[in-house]
Amino acid sequence: MSVGAAAGRSGRFYTAARRHPWVLGKVADWKIPLGPYTPAQIAVAVGGGFVLFKSLAVWSWMGPVPVVLWVLAIWAVRRPKVRGRAPLQAALGWVLLAWQPSGGRLGGRAARDRAVRPFLGGFIIEDAAAPAPARSPSRTPQWSAGAGRCAAGAPPSRAARPVSGVQQLLALAEQAGGAR
Repeated sequence: MSVGAAAGRSGRFYTAARRHPWVLGKVADWKIPLGPYTPAQIAVAVGGGFVLFKSLAVWSWMGPVPVVLWVLAIWAVRRPKVRGRAPLQAALGWVLLAWQPSGGRLGGRAARDRAVRPFLGGFIIEDAAAPAPARSPSRTPQWSAGAGRCAAGAPPSRAARPVSGVQQLLALAEQAGGAR
């Protein structure tokens, strides 16, 4: 056998569902008259027959027209497709779509906007304290690696040091000869 002959072969497998679609009223070679019927046809036949029987007094003056329309409806739903889907599955999809929350779902739960809360914030404007007079660099105590004491021997003065970055910049500008 050559390679070309082996490449030309193809095999096909058909499932039982494709060979025998889901229909009611077919047994071996026998089928009911005008059948087999799909589940949609049986639902229209049973539901329509019930409605026609219960409303006989309403439509009896029309003669056989409602019965003919009922038979045509049974025939019309034999193989309908709604966007490629069977009508029962399409109707179920529409019901589930209508049941969904309008905002969609996140993690299996209905997606909702967070509740509105007032923003209760504020701010305080304080006057800046006048900076301490600048000292000459030679008199500024230097920190040693010892137990938190200055090289001059006195404890460090925390009030003389600027606290924030803006205060540090203002102190440097004042040392340089005033603000520009």
